[in-house]
Amino acid sequence: MSIKSLLMPAITARMFARERLLAQRAAAERRRRAQGAPHLLRYFHQVDDPYSALVAQRLPQLLERYDVELQPHLVGPPADHAAPARDQLVAYSRRDAALLARHWKLDFVDTGRQPADADIERVRRQLVAAAADGRFADVAGRLTRGLWQAPQAGAPAHAACDEPAPADAATTQAHVAAAEQLRQTLGHYLGAMFFYAGEWYWGLDRLHHLEQRLQDLGAHRPGTSGLMFPPEPDLDTPATIPDAPGIDFFLSLRSPYTAIVAQRVFRLGEHTGAPVRLRYVLPMVMRGLPVPREKRLYIMHDAAREAHLRGVPFGRINDPLGRPTERGMALIPLAERMGQGQAYVGSFLRGVWSEGIDAGSDRGLRRIAERAGLAWSDARDALHDETWRALAEANRTEMFALGLWGVPSLRVGDTAVWGQDRLWAVQQAVLATRGARDTPAAMPVHA
Repeated sequence: MSIKSLLMPAITARMFARERLLAQRAAAERRRRAQGAPHLLRYFHQVDDPYSALVAQRLPQLLERYDVELQPHLVGPPADHAAPARDQLVAYSRRDAALLARHWKLDFVDTGRQPADADIERVRRQLVAAAADGRFADVAGRLTRGLWQAPQAGAPAHAACDEPAPADAATTQAHVAAAEQLRQTLGHYLGAMFFYAGEWYWGLDRLHHLEQRLQDLGAHRPGTSGLMFPPEPDLDTPATIPDAPGIDFFLSLRSPYTAIVAQRVFRLGEHTGAPVRLRYVLPMVMRGLPVPREKRLYIMHDAAREAHLRGVPFGRINDPLGRPTERGMALIPLAERMGQGQAYVGSFLRGVWSEGIDAGSDRGLRRIAERAGLAWSDARDALHDETWRALAEANRTEMFALGLWGVPSLRVGDTAVWGQDRLWAVQQAVLATRGARDTPAAMPVHA
């Protein structure tokens, strides 16, 4: 066992502890009050980003609900090193935004293409001007929606009389450059991002975390109750479906988001009778795709926040990058032959992401395997079997064919989604096969 493996669990347990996050929030609030400052909410808007288009539609409502000072920043798309599969990301973002729009009754339709460059620049310049004169929240939704609804690439939309005159090219370029530098300094890389007092919140999916924090601080206006986009509950009662469709679960043993959703996926299969097929792939970084530092840090802090919300243990980490992941993947075919596939994957993910077990050591992997029902003698032999590599590559190829490239990804029939945030869509697709979408009993979530 290396020094890194010995120290990492204790360091990460403290770094991602809920108590530490709450202490940081309390310290930020003390500083704000001492300075007599407003609740400053920064918002980074990417004009050609579908998720930004959805957020823009609800900015007025957000400001009606909370006593915050909104400071908008216009940014471009993430850099290449933060979006290594850009074509897939762009196409999937449109598709996913359309799914969210239908779910939350917002206005976005995937037209199968991005807006024309000239239209993007026109709206960007208008929004830079709007940000300067305090009208951003009032016009961003309409301008962005019009951009995505343009009937033909390059066809200019008719300007409304109350739309802001566009900023000039030099002003716009300076604004975007400064905004992107600020975003990087604060530690992020995407659009549709809110930043409040040291913490990032992505799009509609994380808005409930921001709302809950503001409500806890008493920053909500009179009459405000509930959340605009509450987290979706999991199915927590049996709803067995005869001949339920299978769930393809594309996973990586090194993915924190896989770790916090795996048991929820398995539970959905158990409650509905839907078989869960384990479609394991190598981690992105082990497939040659870069993951920059700011991306890694955001993902870990976000996963810890989401794990707390769902009551999933997380944070005492022993990173399985490299050999530990390969050793872990080598045992999945054995576990599946023994009927213990889900138990083993769950044991591995729990071990490395919440218990600090070193899966690179025989002692650690043995503990993971045996508590999942595998004999260590069989597991030790399976470590020399390389057939898992071809299976993992076949899974990756199929995942890419679905327009997906990251994990966790899930597929049921024609529904294929990326991210633990979309388990609700898989749940709906499974329940829909019996002719009705039952209202699920809620799993507990924690503020």
